Amino acid sequence: MYERKIPLNLNCGLDLIGEVLYGKWKMRLLWFINQGHKRPSELQRKIPDASRRVLTIQLKELEDHELISKMIYPVVPPKVEYSLTDFGKTLIPVIAAIGGWGDEHEERLRSLILKRLDSKS
Repeated sequence: MYERKIPLNLNCGLDLIGEVLYGKWKMRLLWFINQGHKRPSELQRKIPDASRRVLTIQLKELEDHELISKMIYPVVPPKVEYSLTDFGKTLIPVIAAIGGWGDEHEERLRSLILKRLDSKS
């Protein structure tokens, strides 16, 4: 079982949003679900670098934080679809703004990230 090494700190909005969105794929999952990619297999195709296990864990965390809802259809084989909750939809403009900032500073950010990677090797 996972045991937190650093005590949970929920004293400000940045701490709270970090706790909810911490995870490499969570913003992408929210974005892709908003675009209509609702099945786990579709999400896996959109994020091929992520393992199925990690995506499942992060989807569960997003569901626990009431950002997405999971619908299981009673068919064989089982069919699962995810959708954004109204609460989750409020994050889409924030994610769009972060993505826009990344696009606006793409060259500089890429250069800095690659420079840092080169200095580590």
